[in-house]
Amino acid sequence: MNTILIGAQWGDEGKGKIIDVLTEEQDAVIRSQGGNNAGHTINIGKKKYVLHLLPTGLLRPGRLGIIGNGCVIDPISLTEEIAGLEKQGVKLNKRLHLSLQAHLVLPYHRYLDGLREDQAKGKRKIGTTRRGIGPTYGDKISRIGLRVCDMADLNHFEKKLLAGFREVNSSLKKQGYKPLTSKPLIKDCLKAAKKLQPYLSDTVTLIHDLRVKKKKLLFEGAQGTFLDIDFGTYPYVTSSNTTAGGACTGTGLPPMAVDRVIGAMKAYTTRVGEGPFPTENNELGDLLHGMGREFGATTGRARRCGWLDAVMTRYACRLSGFTDLALTNLDGLDHLEEIKICVAYRLDGKKLHVPPADSADLARLEPIYETFPGWKKDTSSCRKYAELPLKARRYLKRITELTETPIRLISIGPKREETILL
Repeated sequence: MNTILIGAQWGDEGKGKIIDVLTEEQDAVIRSQGGNNAGHTINIGKKKYVLHLLPTGLLRPGRLGIIGNGCVIDPISLTEEIAGLEKQGVKLNKRLHLSLQAHLVLPYHRYLDGLREDQAKGKRKIGTTRRGIGPTYGDKISRIGLRVCDMADLNHFEKKLLAGFREVNSSLKKQGYKPLTSKPLIKDCLKAAKKLQPYLSDTVTLIHDLRVKKKKLLFEGAQGTFLDIDFGTYPYVTSSNTTAGGACTGTGLPPMAVDRVIGAMKAYTTRVGEGPFPTENNELGDLLHGMGREFGATTGRARRCGWLDAVMTRYACRLSGFTDLALTNLDGLDHLEEIKICVAYRLDGKKLHVPPADSADLARLEPIYETFPGWKKDTSSCRKYAELPLKARRYLKRITELTETPIRLISIGPKREETILL
């Protein structure tokens, strides 16, 4: 069975834990888009793992981890991440595979990303992680990017790096900026490339061969539906396709080979960075932050928090064709007197049941809520659906009705065992 897991909100839905739980029955986990601007925090026993680009499945012994062509790879950052994981006792051996067609995030991409963010003022600011993701995808579309396959020959790679730095520095000088000192940066890139050479792979053929052998494959999306470059809250989005379609184009998986599509969502809503957020609620955010929740795994930034937006989540279900929902952080609502779900919007006197395409409209609409009584009980010890408080089950039932998609997994804590499977 081939399963795609996609974030149904703005990312940070707890996909890392869901992937880790699902990987117990999988043979390989494949990343399809994004770069080290994503982050997953996994708690296994007393150990805590924070992954940025590496597929979560690598935390399970014997599983393969594949980084597909739709991803962008920072070679320096990736070698550091590999070293950090191995220091924690996770041996990769021949389990990690990097697509030859994936594009590379280079030092000048990171510099340009930060420069553009610094130049952007007020509403023009996107709130990127400054990891060079956008400029790398820009070079990919402009057909001037460097790819993983370029690292196979270090002499060839060095020449391409020199050309890339020359072009960027020429542009910086024309704009009045100080050029980058390329020599030490190129040396760092070459050192990282040499370390990564054993992982270079024809991942399309690898995935095909695994399918022929009837292996179970899990395709892991980064970020979330509403950061999708086409369907997200543009321009406050990432630079890749974060929906189920992106999992196919980002790995070479034929659409007809998809058996199951799971949407990961929180029991409420969060987002990081700039952009409209209809159900944002500072009081709820203060509560969650006070509990030590909702800080980014990659950036450490406090996430913006709000009530569950069923309008956007239902739209995400339709975009990716979710067969199941995996709901996380239900326990984050345990102490509330009442809980709200946005069931529709009101804009210029009209009632909307789908999010508007224009982010300016999304920013000024009024959410229409349904209010539910809180269950005021600790759910973290529940291991069966029937053990959840009745009011919590009613809340979950309403989410299923509003999203038109069944909930098959409920997470009530960060640990593997704090999971209810339906």
